[in-house]
Amino acid sequence: MDFNIMLQAHRGFAYLILLLTAVFVVALLVTMFGYSGKISKLLRKSTLFTMIFFHTQALIGLVMLFFFSPGFKAAKEAGTLMKDAVSRNTYVEHPTAMIIAAVLLTILNKKFKTNDTLKMSWVILGFVAIALMLWAFQWSRLFGA
Repeated sequence: MDFNIMLQAHRGFAYLILLLTAVFVVALLVTMFGYSGKISKLLRKSTLFTMIFFHTQALIGLVMLFFFSPGFKAAKEAGTLMKDAVSRNTYVEHPTAMIIAAVLLTILNKKFKTNDTLKMSWVILGFVAIALMLWAFQWSRLFGA
C-alpha cells in the first residue's frame, strides 16, 4: 500500500469521526438533561458507531505510523523524535491521546450497553474522551495548511 492512500483514508475518517462525535455529544446532552435519564437508542447507536470509526481510525493511523511514515523513521533514526515539538506532537502525543480516548469510548460503550440509566460519572468519562480527542486532533493538517 502507498503512504498517500493511507493518509487520505486517515483524513477521510477524521471528518466522519468529527461528525459522529457531534452526534454523540448531542445525544449525550439530550439524555443527560432529559427527564428520565434513560439511555436512549440514539445514544447507544451513536456511541457504538463513534467507537467503531474511532478504532478503525486508530488502526489506520498506527499502521501508517509504524510501517509507512517516512517522517517517523527519520525522526527516530536522527534522535529528534522527542526533542522536536512538532515531531513529538505528531508521532507521540497525537497517537497516545487518541488511543486513550478510544479506550475510554470502549469503556463508555460497554457501560451504555449494559445499563438503562445514565450516571454522571459516565458523562464525565465521555467528555474526558472527547476533550482528549479534540486536544490531540490535527486541526491544522485537516482544515488548514
